[in-house]
Amino acid sequence: MTAFAPQTTWDAEPRRTPRSSFAGLAVNADAPLEPVPGTARAQVAFDFPGVTIGTAEYAEGPTGVTVIEVAGGARTAIDDRGGAVGIVGRYPFNHAIALAGGSVHGLAAASGVTDALMEREGRKTGFADLQVVSGACIYDFAVRDNAITPDNALGRAALAAAVTGTAPVGRVGAGVGGSCGKTRPDATEWAGQGVAFRQVGELKVLALVVVNAVGAVFDRDGSVLRGNLQTDGTRRHPVIDGDEAFGAAGGAEQPGPAKGNTTLSVVVTNARLAEIDLQQLATQIHSSMHRGIQPFHTSLDGDTLFLLTTDEVDLPVYDPRQGLGPSIASFGAIASETMWDAIIESVR
Repeated sequence: MTAFAPQTTWDAEPRRTPRSSFAGLAVNADAPLEPVPGTARAQVAFDFPGVTIGTAEYAEGPTGVTVIEVAGGARTAIDDRGGAVGIVGRYPFNHAIALAGGSVHGLAAASGVTDALMEREGRKTGFADLQVVSGACIYDFAVRDNAITPDNALGRAALAAAVTGTAPVGRVGAGVGGSCGKTRPDATEWAGQGVAFRQVGELKVLALVVVNAVGAVFDRDGSVLRGNLQTDGTRRHPVIDGDEAFGAAGGAEQPGPAKGNTTLSVVVTNARLAEIDLQQLATQIHSSMHRGIQPFHTSLDGDTLFLLTTDEVDLPVYDPRQGLGPSIASFGAIASETMWDAIIESVR
């Protein structure tokens, strides 16, 4: 596929989701749970030494965990928005980021990653030896009839499965229970996990996203790739629903959008950035995701983006009087497009 271009071939068949009736409500103790790697649609290659990505799932959910580890740790900026953020840690420096299903209960997976890293480092407890992990969760209960959640063991399994060079995409890891386009319960489609990588000169950007949004996912040409599915199998822009709700076609009570939505994102770069620039870059990338997911950052979402830098490569010095040039803003535009590629990969 040509970089930063609309999709030309992809699986456009509807991916309808079941709607949970919360029957049974089996919990982790009710089943002999065994972490499994899950089934990815594809693998995305990336060239980022020291960065590993791993996934693990409980098929009984299904629900899962995705772990992004950076060897030696990395400075981190966090941009979180929406009305229902589920996050743990919020550290300005992290050795790993753990994304999980299971809503707030799934945040326990981050403790598993922390424990496993501590054991790997010889159980050292000096202040400088502590392994730091932040995490965030999506609400994936709406599409399954149980209360099985990611836990300490599943976080450990995802870290143990982490490899460098490739990352799985599709309904896998934390994205196995992700869905999107939830203007109505019957309009919802499966989403998942997406990954994209881009290198410009020595600068690298690795983007990973877990889409579980109330909004639909859009291609670069403005077409709806996934979500807001109509009874005839077509998809339409959610703004049409808004026009009808507020306009003359409104009046009759309509079922509202589904609650419990979140899009989780992780960006890793090797660009050396000042603290203020690191935070602003996180804001820029997160804001850009409105183009690929609409609506986004609603009161029904809990969107969180983690931006980590390995601080290896200086951005070129430029003269701002000559335009954007090789600026942080123009680098942010490249990173933003890479994230849009990841969003598209999450629903292909």
